[in-house]
Amino acid sequence: MGRYLVRRLLQAIPLLFLLSIFMFTLIHLLPGGPEEVLYNPNLDQAGREALRASLGLDDPVPIQYLKWVGSALHGDFGYSFFTNQPVASIIRDRFPPTLELFFVALILALILAIVLGTLTATRQGRITDYVVTTLAYVGISMPIFLLGLLLQEIFSRWLNLLPPSGNATVGYTYDFFNGLLDHALHLFMPMLVLAITFTARWSRYMRSSMLEVTRQDYVRTARAKGLAPIPLLRRHALRNAIIPLVTVVAIDFGSVAGGAAITEGVFAWPGMGKLFLDSAEHRDYPVLLAILMLSAVFVILFNLLADVLYAVMDPRIRYT
Repeated sequence: MGRYLVRRLLQAIPLLFLLSIFMFTLIHLLPGGPEEVLYNPNLDQAGREALRASLGLDDPVPIQYLKWVGSALHGDFGYSFFTNQPVASIIRDRFPPTLELFFVALILALILAIVLGTLTATRQGRITDYVVTTLAYVGISMPIFLLGLLLQEIFSRWLNLLPPSGNATVGYTYDFFNGLLDHALHLFMPMLVLAITFTARWSRYMRSSMLEVTRQDYVRTARAKGLAPIPLLRRHALRNAIIPLVTVVAIDFGSVAGGAAITEGVFAWPGMGKLFLDSAEHRDYPVLLAILMLSAVFVILFNLLADVLYAVMDPRIRYT
């Protein structure tokens, strides 16, 4: 296993290098530069050139890339064009809200996916299976922004139970308990949107995996020996059926560094996804590049984690 991990990590180095070239080039091909978006559009040509020089954009793109990658290798991703703050400090402030959102949504979605997937697999062809499957397909096919707007309309406008956006009520000072409650109320809707999206997909994986496992010979043998249905599922079926789901969950959680851009945009959640949308709008190249590279690193690491978990949960798998 150790040799496999080292080999995979070494393979990730050239991959990240190629991704950095691709993303750096793609970002600089975006129509309109920072001087077009952030500053006075009526500037004359001399003013534009002076701004580009101050931002380090007057060099050829290959030279800019070499300067950027040299600094990035030392942990320096530069300064934001929009706020003039260090990119590292901006990401450090925005990452915890996204991590909180993903973690809470993941826990809820994982529990629901296991329960619903097992329920539909054990009741295949019955009304429960049809209802849950239909709801899952609705959750998969519904656009995330539409689901978010629908929840805002119901919980914020019609029922007036939850705040529509943000992560805290502006202008109010709370004690610890009330502040925690206020934060939880702001978290509920974006968490629910992500949880519904994850559950809809993961429950399908769980159902398919459980159906496959329950048709195996060892499960039939345990059933023929008179083992009750619930202990049969818990002891023999569930552990093997959950293996594909765990690997899918690990891969999906790898996108935490990029944030849930649409969900965070709809609910103005101050995380990585909202930061990415704002940076793209402002052509904030340093922040965009840092987010994309961090996302690539997390995706690679969590793909590796998925492989490791697969081997840990299934003793038949050995990596060399």
